Amino acid sequence: MREDAALPSDGITCITMRIHRTITITVLAALAAATTLAQTPFYLKDGDRVVFYGDSITDQRLYTTFTETYVVTRFPAMNVSFTHSGWGGDRVGGGGGGPIDLRLSRDVFPYKPTVVTIMLGMNDGGYRAFDQKIFDTFSSGYEHILDSLKANVPASRVTLIQPSPYDDATRAPLFEGGYNAVLLKFSDYLKTVAETRHLDLADLNNPVVAMLKKAAVADKEQASKILPDRVHPAAAGHLVMAAALLKAWHAPALVSDVAINVSDKTAQVKGAKITDIRSGGPVSWTSTEAALPLPIDTKDKLVDLAVKSSDVVEALDQELLRVSGLTAGKWELKIDGAAVASFSSDDLAKGVNLALLNTPMLRQALEVHGLTVKHNNIHFMAWRTIQTGLATDASPYTKQNAILALDQLDHELVAEQRAAAQPKQHHFELVPVN
Repeated sequence: MREDAALPSDGITCITMRIHRTITITVLAALAAATTLAQTPFYLKDGDRVVFYGDSITDQRLYTTFTETYVVTRFPAMNVSFTHSGWGGDRVGGGGGGPIDLRLSRDVFPYKPTVVTIMLGMNDGGYRAFDQKIFDTFSSGYEHILDSLKANVPASRVTLIQPSPYDDATRAPLFEGGYNAVLLKFSDYLKTVAETRHLDLADLNNPVVAMLKKAAVADKEQASKILPDRVHPAAAGHLVMAAALLKAWHAPALVSDVAINVSDKTAQVKGAKITDIRSGGPVSWTSTEAALPLPIDTKDKLVDLAVKSSDVVEALDQELLRVSGLTAGKWELKIDGAAVASFSSDDLAKGVNLALLNTPMLRQALEVHGLTVKHNNIHFMAWRTIQTGLATDASPYTKQNAILALDQLDHELVAEQRAAAQPKQHHFELVPVN
């Protein structure tokens, strides 16, 4: 007999109790999951040296620089270095930058990485239907890379990145099944390798595909531009990829959480310091947030579409403000004297996310990201233009001096980047709108 086949005379009460029990179990499970996630520390730690290794998608220096900027702005007191060692066309055996053993010995090992990410596979599959022989070459070559890392940088923590997608989501596949299905087979292999070798894993394929499908429903023409050549994502796609990598590294969503009670001039705060709360007419306070929001430029239409079609904001960009005790009506938020947005008292009581608004904090994050890009471009010049580009065309002395000068400039830009990421004090004001 089914559990509900025969109800007592107070059957409605019985059903209600059962529903309440189900909801309670669900809520407790969610709380348990949230507690577990909160107890999982961020993957990177002070003193880490990260090397991003891969093919042209890593060589674009976009998901990597988004990741770097997140770390620098979310943990401004933490010292982590980043080196971007992607080379267009690379396979597991190497490519334009030389065979794999040269690539590793020149572009990875000298940096003494404590963390290495590897994203290969896009070129390895041959842009054709799955071929077992091609896959065997990929798998054996990948194992060689991992063995080399273990032998030369044995203490490094390795994150295997399941390759970003070939866009069969916004356009019809070029052959039955499509090329992304081949990449997913490679991804399955990487998942097995990560489990077998006890390595870390990040999926940069499925989250991007899910975003593309949702974006295509909203605006198919614009969605197809997120991976304009089906292989290399625009910044919008790389933002979602960076979010996927950061989530695999247990990155916290919280920028700050500020709850102000106007009635008694008190505040409950996470990730910020609140002082000088005033009320009576305009409401004001001073806030120093310990971190910055993601450097998301929603004026970029593709970025805006990708953000709205993904969980980037929910997962990584929560800069929350709640204000209770306000007189009913509309209130204008000003920061440092400049108008930011208007909200109803009800919305403010429920809470608003400031992360995507044009605030001084977002502008500061974008400034930091600009410096991230600059210092990586300088490293790229030293590495690709001088070290490898002039490998046989200039004297070792001349090359070394040029590289040392560029390295010094790189270090200065990194210092400027870190200084620009430090917390700043801001004056907040809520003014009633007539």
